[in-house]
Amino acid sequence: MGGIWIIMIVMMLASALVSWTLKSKFEKYSKLGLTSGLSGREIAELMLADNGITDVRVISTPGKLTDHYNPADKTVNLSEYVYEARSAAAAAVAAHECGHAVQHARAYSFLKFRSAMVPALSVASRYMQWILLIGILMIQTTILPLAIGVALFALTTLFSFITLPVEFDASKRALAWMSTRGVVTTQEHGMAKDALKWAAMTYVVAALGSLATLLYYASFLFGRRD
Repeated sequence: MGGIWIIMIVMMLASALVSWTLKSKFEKYSKLGLTSGLSGREIAELMLADNGITDVRVISTPGKLTDHYNPADKTVNLSEYVYEARSAAAAAVAAHECGHAVQHARAYSFLKFRSAMVPALSVASRYMQWILLIGILMIQTTILPLAIGVALFALTTLFSFITLPVEFDASKRALAWMSTRGVVTTQEHGMAKDALKWAAMTYVVAALGSLATLLYYASFLFGRRD
């Protein structure tokens, strides 16, 4: 049990470090203007066009680092800064989100799998914490609620790990396109690659953190069964 707590603390510290590094990198690369002078919106629209995607809209969404692709309504949602900015950071984020749109258009298997999990995950996340709490409180009487809670948490952990290849592949597509299209210089490409690497690390840490939490709850379940 003590070992699991240590792992969870380490993951919390790692999460904080990765988050701080990402924000630092994003702020640094946001100050460097693109030689091409293209905005995040223009980068996104150009990448979509080059991939023959005509049914996806590029729109602005409120907030900072709120960028995402919505497969339900086929929109690339860029945060207000990324939408307007003409920097290496904005180019990296805009191209990455379009990478998801390309995945969708090409029926990328991991994206399809992740999307198929969303309805079940939505239900699981709504009740999971309550079921786990009830399970721990009733563990001396029955292990059924805790077993159900652990199973639901295992589903969310699986989702976290399925997200990893989706994110890494989107970045790979983005970087390859930026290099081939020539919308960034060699130096700007290096900045974009660095920014996307740290963005991906947030998903890695989240997945490992979810796994550590799953092991924590599972230790109650299997400890009771022993």
